[in-house]
Amino acid sequence: MALRTPLFEAHLNAGGKLVEFAGWSLPIHYGSQMEEHHAVRQEAGMFDVSHMTVVDLHGAGARDFLARLLANDIAKLKDQGQALYGCMLNAQGGVIDDLITYFIDEDFYRTVVNAATREADLAWMHEQAGAFDVSISERDDLAMVAVQGPKARERVINLLQAPAAANLKPFRAMSHGDAFIARTGYTGEDGFEVLLPVASAESFWTGLVDAEVQPCGLGARDSLRLEAGLNLYGQDMDTSTTPLESNLAWTVAFDPSERDFIGRAALEAQRESGVGRQLVGLVLGRGGIPRSGTEVGTPAGPGVVTSGCFGPTMACPVALARIPAGNFEAVEVALRGRKLEARVVKPPFVRGGKIRV
Repeated sequence: MALRTPLFEAHLNAGGKLVEFAGWSLPIHYGSQMEEHHAVRQEAGMFDVSHMTVVDLHGAGARDFLARLLANDIAKLKDQGQALYGCMLNAQGGVIDDLITYFIDEDFYRTVVNAATREADLAWMHEQAGAFDVSISERDDLAMVAVQGPKARERVINLLQAPAAANLKPFRAMSHGDAFIARTGYTGEDGFEVLLPVASAESFWTGLVDAEVQPCGLGARDSLRLEAGLNLYGQDMDTSTTPLESNLAWTVAFDPSERDFIGRAALEAQRESGVGRQLVGLVLGRGGIPRSGTEVGTPAGPGVVTSGCFGPTMACPVALARIPAGNFEAVEVALRGRKLEARVVKPPFVRGGKIRV
């Protein structure tokens, strides 16, 4: 039986169509995925992301542990509440997961990891933590709601009566009462991700509904993140791919050279020998939507679509695809026995409500 978030009954009451995702029962939509997508781009929408795993790290060795664990450099976090996006790698440089880490205090950090990789992530963290003075605890007492869109922040601030949150910069977080408010998201729009006690989740959700924030499901979440050029773990990257071939080289901090993060040697070797694959954006015209696994033809050899959908803001099919390294203006996508031309672009397709390609 699928797990249920604290908002399960709220989804049913709102008419959400529930499906199983990463072992959880979550809404795919509340009637119209298209309307939900546009609500986030134009006004404000909200997502139940309580299935994601919040992990708190305590101890004098927490910072040194994260310096070893993450490919990005935790030393970049100078201010309390500052956040860092990066990948947790295996020794071969493969992506175990991508996650956000928050600097709460000198001996307290918080990470949020993907639901589908929860068990593997926690096992890996505990395995690597042995040499460090750090404790690792899963916060299953917290729910998480993402509120996204150009009007999202003002509606959260008004509901929580948290005027100080108006001063939060992107990738910063703060505590307000029993809520943890982070200016982060997965849609390409501005907004907050709010962590709060399980007992407070439904009243917060209901308050947002009353404030005319549109409930949104997994369908809109996927089309929004894809238009924003944001990777989905398990499709656009996994342990068989490295950040350097997943459009995430910017999250790898090779400086300082003495920081020996897990996977560093493998990435340095790949960088020196040349990265043979790249993750690119594709824009198609009419003729069909390329889904994950669709073959892509290039002058340098075959590639594959990792994620694809109809982009409501783009008003056409869009995709991410892993193809051989090289400079290509167009490639061919094999769909239903036909070869359709696709324009190669650098993601994101849409960011801040505006088409970027």
